[in-house]
Amino acid sequence: MSVQTALDQLATYRAQNARASQDTFEKGTLILQKNVLHKMGDESWAFLEQFALAAIDVGRLDVTDHCLRTLNDKFPDSPRVDCLTGIRMEATETPETALKYYAELLEADPTNAAVWKRRVSVFRRTGKIDKAVHELSQYLDTFYTDVEGWLELADIYATCNQYEYSLQSLMHVLLLAPQNPFYVLQAAETAYTAGDLALSIKMFLTVVDMTDGDDSESLVESTPLGITVRAWYGVKLCTKHIAQDPRLATSSPSNTASPKNVVMLDELATERLRVAYSSSGQKGEIAKGREEVFTWVAAP
Repeated sequence: MSVQTALDQLATYRAQNARASQDTFEKGTLILQKNVLHKMGDESWAFLEQFALAAIDVGRLDVTDHCLRTLNDKFPDSPRVDCLTGIRMEATETPETALKYYAELLEADPTNAAVWKRRVSVFRRTGKIDKAVHELSQYLDTFYTDVEGWLELADIYATCNQYEYSLQSLMHVLLLAPQNPFYVLQAAETAYTAGDLALSIKMFLTVVDMTDGDDSESLVESTPLGITVRAWYGVKLCTKHIAQDPRLATSSPSNTASPKNVVMLDELATERLRVAYSSSGQKGEIAKGREEVFTWVAAP
């Protein structure tokens, strides 16, 4: 493999925020062996940070220490390098030692978001969920627009089966990123799990509206794919439950209006799922398991 190919691949990993630690370490080792670091210009510092993280993941802490020394020489007192040093510390020191180090960094600079997130990570990894929630809540009071922070808080609540709180966190996500259908789908599924079927079906239909075909293609002509199929599954699940117990449609913790024409929605969801699993050609990949799906959608 050429050095340029390795550099291009590592740059792609950085752009996609992909870890790919083993491959990153192997390609990073090649670059160091070829002694081209000095020719990379400013890109070399981003590479060293990426390489140091990969080295931690694969257990080559000696390589990480070498990268840290180089970065510290170039950027003394850099918040990014300080955070990277903390991650290196987490690999060999006790959680208490790492937390103390992060606390000292935050005392010097309370706006260091990366360090705040590392504290949350350490608390969560060590099972101190209450402290993780408290720390993350304080962080979000300061950095409200951090979508990833709200998603993390929602995930913490969900892993503790506190779906109502998880849904509240996701509502903040939707305020900040309303155009992302994956976030809407996550909120719909969380509402379903929390028992708020009226809100859930409304959000599942919103996902369908955001993702099913384009404006020039009618619903009848389109074939549901990917996230749209998952949303129609959600609609079908909701309508099935409401058909079994109509009270579920009116007992919404969020006071969402009861869905109208539930029977028609159920029929539409059934038809859309049948279309999705009856497709052919390139779209036919989803048709695997169609008999099981047809049996399920036909069941009362």
